[in-house]
Formats: sequence, C-alpha cells, structure tokens
Amino acid sequence: MSHLRAPARRHLGAAVLCTAALALTLSAPATASAAAKPVSPPPAHAGFDYQIGGAYTPPAGVKVVSRDHEASPAPGLYNICYINAFQAQPSATGEWDADLLLRDSAGKVVYDKQWGEAMLDVRTDAKRRRIADKVGGWIDQCATKGFQAVEPDNYDSYTRSGKLINATQAQEFIKLLSARAHNDGLAIAQKNTVDLAPARRANGLDFAITEECGRYDECDQYTAAFGDAVIVIEYSAEGMKKACSAFGDELSIVRRDVDVAPAGSSGYVRKTC
Repeated sequence: MSHLRAPARRHLGAAVLCTAALALTLSAPATASAAAKPVSPPPAHAGFDYQIGGAYTPPAGVKVVSRDHEASPAPGLYNICYINAFQAQPSATGEWDADLLLRDSAGKVVYDKQWGEAMLDVRTDAKRRRIADKVGGWIDQCATKGFQAVEPDNYDSYTRSGKLINATQAQEFIKLLSARAHNDGLAIAQKNTVDLAPARRANGLDFAITEECGRYDECDQYTAAFGDAVIVIEYSAEGMKKACSAFGDELSIVRRDVDVAPAGSSGYVRKTC
C-alpha cells in the first residue's frame, strides 16, 4: 500500500521551547546507538530535491533526494527514505493494532485533523517498542533498497495530541528509531520540531529536514543545533526569499509546491536559490 503523502508543514513556535529538550542538550547520545554502524549525513549545501509526492528523474545539479520508502533510490545520488513514523496513513489505519492508536478519554481515536491521520500511541515503553518494530521494518527496507538516510515524519505530533502525548515520550520513541537506523547503517533526520533541536545528540539525530524555517524565522535555531547539516524546504516565494537571503550560501534549500507533485504534473514547482 502506498505511503505517499503531502508534506507535514507543521510549525512549532520557539516560545514553547521544551524544558526536557534543554535538559538533554548536554547529555550523551542514546546508549542504544553506542554499537551502531558509522553513518554519514547528506553533504552540506548540496543540490536537493523533495520527491515524497512521487519519484521522477532528478533535475540537473541535484545531489540529494528524499523519496517515499516504497520508492526506489535515485542512482548515484545521496538518497533519504521518507516514512510516516508517528501517525498512520489515512488509508492504513486498519493496518495497526487497535490499542496502538492514540485514544482520548472517551476511547475515540485521536486524529491529526489537517491530514486525516490517526496518531500512534507512544506513551508507554511497551507500545513504543511495538510501534518501533513495525516502523523499523520500513527502516530496514530503506537500507536494503540502498538509501543512505531515513526521514521519520510527524515527530512533532505530540503538539497536536491534545496534551495526551508529551515531548519526553516523543523523544523516547525517536531514540528507538535512531538506534534502528544506525544499526542499519542509515543516518536519521530530525523532521521539523524545532523545540527539540537542542536535544538532537541525546536523541541520536544526525541532520535536520525543516519545512518553512525561512517563513517562520527558525532556520538559525536549526543551524544552532545541527550546523550546516540542515535541509530546508519552502512552499512560498516569501519563505524562499528569506531562507536564501540568510542561508543560501550554507544550506541545501529548495522551494516545492505544497503537494510535492512529480515533475510534469499540474502544480509542480521547484526552485532553488
């Protein structure tokens, strides 16, 4: 079943910087990754294309591409494998055990309303491990196909959970995915979630993929944590202008259409600095 989706584009305000993230900033990397294989993040300031809406021949100059985990990597490039890690695809809710779907006090499944996706219940260690086992199968698939990195989406879903999930629980889950990725020899990205960027080393995250950090004046917060290991996707001319003006000489920056349509499709947009 296809897991292609439109980009998350969730925005976290810097003003709600998590105390837990600050406490973890000076911590050692996750123990589970201690024996992991060496990994390499994408090359900095390289030509990038975001193809999670459908794979196509990368434009000239592209060195790094992100594609859905059901697609094949682009030959000769650095390939990032997209997975929806914290929520269920709209068409795939039934593929998850019922008790692994987040439920409110009335027992109703909690959805990310913007995307119609059921949230996964990462509140307990037992459930986190069961979810990580399924998501880990996709990570293994990415490695087998020849991808070099993984992009687990919806790390910030706790901010949309009605306070049912907290930042600590989200981080405990991402650590499981980091360990799995590193054991497979894959680098792993922090997707959005700027408030947890200071804890990237404790959480085992190697680089960042951020949507609209230019638009929201957050790119400097990502570079403070990840240096130049940051990939920026913008969806507006204004956001692109701001990102390129401030970071065009340092970071991989691309403007795409909101639906991340394949080249040749209606609505396709791709621009670079």
